Amino acid sequence: MINTNNIDSLIGANVVDTEGRKVGTVGQVYLDSSTNQPSWVTVKTGLFGTSESFAPLETADWSGDELRIGFAKDVVKDAPRIDTDGALESADEDALYRYYGLSGSTVGQSTGNTGNSDDTRTDAAAGDRRTEGYDTSGPTTDDAMTRSEEQLRVGKEQVSAGRARLRKHVVTENQTVTVPVSHEEVTLEREPITDANRGNANSGPDLSDEEHEVQLTEERVVVDKETVPVERVRLGTETVTEDQRVSEDVRKEEIDYDESDIERKGRRARDDTI
Repeated sequence: MINTNNIDSLIGANVVDTEGRKVGTVGQVYLDSSTNQPSWVTVKTGLFGTSESFAPLETADWSGDELRIGFAKDVVKDAPRIDTDGALESADEDALYRYYGLSGSTVGQSTGNTGNSDDTRTDAAAGDRRTEGYDTSGPTTDDAMTRSEEQLRVGKEQVSAGRARLRKHVVTENQTVTVPVSHEEVTLEREPITDANRGNANSGPDLSDEEHEVQLTEERVVVDKETVPVERVRLGTETVTEDQRVSEDVRKEEIDYDESDIERKGRRARDDTI
């Protein structure tokens, strides 16, 4: 049940429609002047909550964390625009009752954002306003019509886009290296007997059995491994700016000038003179 005990919880709460779609957030709560119970709330709508629409609490349901209005989102957003200046005039409230198809009409007063009702204005004070014109679509106005439009306000927020990390692991690969190696081989050399070597040739026995041995050598490949640092790797960030296009529907009022009634009255006046 929605009563004065819920006012502080209602202000700033999410407002959803009959299908559970978010309409906006509660801006102010208006009290019935006869029962002092909540009867209307203003709902902050729009891209940044810059617009406020009145919604009735008669068909609303409060779950403790969100307020479910008994109307569709578009119905609430298209409600008659009324200044949220601390008091709800009887003419304005009648217009709201007619718009929502509800019965009853009492002057409401706003609790503002603190729950106080010190800003209540009486009907007598409201009646002191001077009537300067007549607007067929609502209460009395001056001799001009105000045209309003919605303007798109786009902001930016910093959000997390992901995380990157460095990770190293050991892999094994085969490397082939060609290394030149050398070895000794036996060669047989023959030299004729000359005066220079004749003495060495005749130094031994005339005939004998002999052996002569030569030691052969060769190079062999020796493989060894060592671990050495080759480079350092670190993560860094850089800011890249790109353009993103944002599209949103905005509404505006247009004023047309219709003089058909003036033309008909003019013709009727001329006819009367004939």
